[in-house]
Amino acid sequence: MKKRQVFILLTTLFCLSSLKSFAEEIPYGIVNFTNCVTESMYGKQEQDSFEKLREQMTSLMSDIEKQLNEIATKFNDPEFVDSLSPEAEQEMKARFQTLNEELNRYQNQYMQVMQQANMKLMQTMNNHVSKASEIIAKKRKLPMVVREEACFFYNPSFDITKSIIDEMDKSFEKESNSQTQAVVDQAKK
Repeated sequence: MKKRQVFILLTTLFCLSSLKSFAEEIPYGIVNFTNCVTESMYGKQEQDSFEKLREQMTSLMSDIEKQLNEIATKFNDPEFVDSLSPEAEQEMKARFQTLNEELNRYQNQYMQVMQQANMKLMQTMNNHVSKASEIIAKKRKLPMVVREEACFFYNPSFDITKSIIDEMDKSFEKESNSQTQAVVDQAKK
């Protein structure tokens, strides 16, 4: 009976140690998605587009806010208000109300457009990171590439973010060269 227990114990220990060494031999790729967005050429291009859109929307709203502030300042000046005819005062109040409604409409549009643009940026970047991850995984024979956010802990040697960014940048340059060549070819026609 004792021999059987010792045999089972040794077999169990052997299996556990084999599983542990097997798990340690399988390399995985870990990618920091945020770094891919902030450091890659694709990410910088997408962020520039997002920023331009935000600036356009913000400048439009700031013009309306400026007009609203001018009207509010005039309404706060008792001498100016006393000098207005009742019709002119009513017209100014209507203009203020219209501008206020317009500003609220633009603010709502701004939030919607920014959310949509952010979603587009994330989807686009997710596609680029996914394609680059697949290429790097095939080159390195990795069974899996995971986002860093999905890990509580990982061995830093599994981090392939730099390789992913490099691959994304290669793809970006190929795509840019293709687009430039297409424009040149189109201009020749």
